[in-house]
Amino acid sequence: MCGIIGYSGPQEAVSVLLDGLAHMEYRGYDSAGVAVEVDGVLRVAKKAGKLANLRAELEARPLPPSHVGIGHTRWATHGGPTDLNAHPHMSSDGRIALVHNGIVENHAAIRAALEERGVEFTSQTDSEVAAQLLGVELAARGDLAEALRACCRALQGAFTLVAIDAQDPGRVVAARRSSPLVVGVGDGENFVASDVAAFINHTRDAIELGQDQVVVITPDSVEITDFDGAPAQARPYRVEWDASTAEKGGYDWFMRKEIFEQPRAIADTLLGRHDERGQLTLDEVRIGPEELRRVDKIVVLACGTAFYAGMVAKYAIEHWTRVPCEVELASEFRYRDPIVDGRTLCITISQSGETMDTLMAIRYAREQGAKVIAICNTNGSTIPRESDAVIYTHAGPEIGVASTKGFTTQLVACYLLGLFLAQVRGTLYGDEIQRVTDELAMLPELVQQVLDGADDIYALARGMVHIEDFVFLGRHVGYPAALEGALKLKELAYLHAEGFAAGELKHGPIAIIDARTPVFVVVPPAGREQLHNKVVSNLQEVRARGAKTIVLAERGDTGVRPHADALIGLPRVSTLLQPVVAIVPLQLFACELATALGNDVDQPRNLAKSVTVE
Repeated sequence: MCGIIGYSGPQEAVSVLLDGLAHMEYRGYDSAGVAVEVDGVLRVAKKAGKLANLRAELEARPLPPSHVGIGHTRWATHGGPTDLNAHPHMSSDGRIALVHNGIVENHAAIRAALEERGVEFTSQTDSEVAAQLLGVELAARGDLAEALRACCRALQGAFTLVAIDAQDPGRVVAARRSSPLVVGVGDGENFVASDVAAFINHTRDAIELGQDQVVVITPDSVEITDFDGAPAQARPYRVEWDASTAEKGGYDWFMRKEIFEQPRAIADTLLGRHDERGQLTLDEVRIGPEELRRVDKIVVLACGTAFYAGMVAKYAIEHWTRVPCEVELASEFRYRDPIVDGRTLCITISQSGETMDTLMAIRYAREQGAKVIAICNTNGSTIPRESDAVIYTHAGPEIGVASTKGFTTQLVACYLLGLFLAQVRGTLYGDEIQRVTDELAMLPELVQQVLDGADDIYALARGMVHIEDFVFLGRHVGYPAALEGALKLKELAYLHAEGFAAGELKHGPIAIIDARTPVFVVVPPAGREQLHNKVVSNLQEVRARGAKTIVLAERGDTGVRPHADALIGLPRVSTLLQPVVAIVPLQLFACELATALGNDVDQPRNLAKSVTVE
């Protein structure tokens, strides 16, 4: 979850580090800190709270100029968000400064052994255990890279570690195991970071590090080894977006900007999906057609918002391929002894490609012989690298912690994957696939139509600042849209919001409906008469209990108008694609209500963008 940066080069290090941390604060904002080397001494500044607190500290007590340093923005796991628990952590002799992302699972045993040797700890964190162990190893071995390799061999868990040595100026040494780390290659300067956003202002040339690798950077060199010290290979690549993409562009929030970027993001997700024969293709495929035709069960693995995208995928994939499809919370999957074998296809959805619950789930699935297809937004991240095929959503950086364009592009990628599987398995004719892809191509324009009505949704949100409880209802693919709408309110407005399958209303949830409870209802397109009429009945049921109804329905749907206190018109789409247009008003509503309540929309409390710990 944490954001990490290391720098070696001619620029003033603190400035580079703060700029990088600002671009990664979405990864954690419980505390922040930097360490730099100055004339053989490490100088450290760190403060609890957001990055602004660290900036204020550095303005009041500036660090001396330096050309090498490390920085960190934290999402707390071990130990509360205090100045002492903030990173960087120092070794007892003051020679080492270290920053850490992840969890050291055997920290208690290592800490006890170090304390027996007389090492004194100043924090509650597992991260300081890594720093103190590295200090001991450095004293024994004399070289920071060799000491870090030894340290990594002793640690259990998932981690990224970045360290500097007061007596070895100019070098930054970093390591990764099941946690993100990328190298930025500049002109006479080099970087390491959790995310390319940290150095995008300086270079777009990057190197993706593999599992269990250590990298040493100086201004002029990048050296990569495995944990045993053997030379290792890593893949260079070019970042296809620039710094301006990660700026607010005149919007008050990154999230609001990203909501309005969805037409472009969806168009980019759809771009280049056909080969010269007109056949659908994925970004990378290492699974043969015969293997895909042998699949007799599909399991979608995801967490949070991505899980709701997976719920929509289930409807589409089963409808188009006629293969049974399950949707599993990745955090629960491997703990229930699931039935997975060589005829199982797992689809994993992760915006960051580093979601630890999802990563561990796919590793388990692959151990059982299953093939894995990843849907991801981050090129070169761990989950795509460990999968057998990949669809990248190409949504560009998503800085707001609450996912918006990440979700809609995941939906589009799920549709593309479902059609690809139908193509390979022969369950849809070419003209049937073409009809759906033609409709997908219309989605950017249709989403823009919804965005054009944002002012009405904003007014609706500002009129509900006094409400504390919300209910969201939907049927079929409208159900996961309702769940995602409720999640957005929880994440941003900190309000009680529940999503239900509309058919379950009479089985208990109707008990919470009264005149104080607004109910958002996602109504299926009128063409699905049976589904549509059932939801109209639900509308009548909640209105009979005095609830205010906010209805999201196809424009021109006269059947819902008498039952709607507020009506949000949606463009006409087929049922399976409706979540793409239905979620946009719910995103706008949550963003505006949170703004009206005075909340930090981009950095909601207790949350971080990428969940890289289990």
